[in-house]
Amino acid sequence: MAELRFEEVSRVHPDGSVALAQLSLHVRNGEVLAMVGPSGSGKSTTLRLVAGLEPVTSGTISIGGRVVNRLPPHERNVAMVFEGDSLYPHLTAGDNLRFGLEMGRVPKPEIDLRVQAESRVLGVARLLGRLPRTLSAGQRQRVAVGRATVRMPAAFLLDEPLTHLDAARRDRLRTELTTLQRGMGVTTVWVTHDQAQAMAIGDRIAVLRRGRLEQVDTPRALYRRPANTFVASFIGTPGMSLLPAAIAPDGARIAVAGQHLRFPGTPAGHLRRYPGRPVVLGVRPEHVRLVPPGAASDDLRTLRLTVARVEHLGPELGVACAVDVPAVAVPDADEPLGLGDSAMLYARVPARTDVRRGEPIEVEIQANELSFFDPDTGAALWHPA
Repeated sequence: MAELRFEEVSRVHPDGSVALAQLSLHVRNGEVLAMVGPSGSGKSTTLRLVAGLEPVTSGTISIGGRVVNRLPPHERNVAMVFEGDSLYPHLTAGDNLRFGLEMGRVPKPEIDLRVQAESRVLGVARLLGRLPRTLSAGQRQRVAVGRATVRMPAAFLLDEPLTHLDAARRDRLRTELTTLQRGMGVTTVWVTHDQAQAMAIGDRIAVLRRGRLEQVDTPRALYRRPANTFVASFIGTPGMSLLPAAIAPDGARIAVAGQHLRFPGTPAGHLRRYPGRPVVLGVRPEHVRLVPPGAASDDLRTLRLTVARVEHLGPELGVACAVDVPAVAVPDADEPLGLGDSAMLYARVPARTDVRRGEPIEVEIQANELSFFDPDTGAALWHPA
């Protein structure tokens, strides 16, 4: 077991493109750090730098207090599981498990004990005599995980290990992997494009964008207090709705699409400078309630919108409402967050709710749960307590 440290780590490819820029990050001993971000954000590059599969351009990486920049991969005592299972096709499952231990000159009796123990934990003991081509995708990935963990590494690196599995197997193996890691207590970095998966497995989550670390925090803190509009829109299913708005000069109301919401309290902190100025309003789906037709409502708590899309999600519906304001363009993002040119407000409601695309609708907003961001920089200005 060992802590993992990145100190101002950068990776610049020979063609001059920057894959990772000045990453400073501390992965604690025994911690599971989930790393998320869009394609090309530097997630897999980070793992490859730790494993020694790519060179560090600048900065230092240390494992257990030892700088490993110049060490070859086999001397770093890390184990990596890739997106594909990467098993040796000509070796049986058992021989795949044994391979790394044999290369490390571990005594044969100890190899036998470790392989038997690891195969029982992962549920592959009955598969040890079979070749990879005769195994299912889930079975092959279990063997690949076992090949990594049987070595008892100082750090465990997982690069999209569940991508090619169906949903049921993905959830089951995710639970098994997390349980295994907790039992081993090995420092783990788990790269995934699936932020819902990251929320489920990570002690903390690191969010990368275009090679830079945007924020690292616990799942709850990331969800409740995102550092900027990118993290707000990326974390959550769906992400936080972002709406152009303005705080009234008296600080008592928020103008949205020609309508008004009551401001929760008095602008404080960074937000004290924004009365009379534009802001970006952030709203989570669970803080939006549909007002039943004919029900009395408070005009300073509700918005009148149009239903743009309804998604059936089992026990609930996902309702996307068009807001008559331009969609927010998140800095450095490829697409604005909306439907066409209009911003969107998302709500989750019970499945029995009678709501249809194209209908006018009234929604009540929990004002004390609103977040505010700077419209130019995207930086967070205010979050609920």
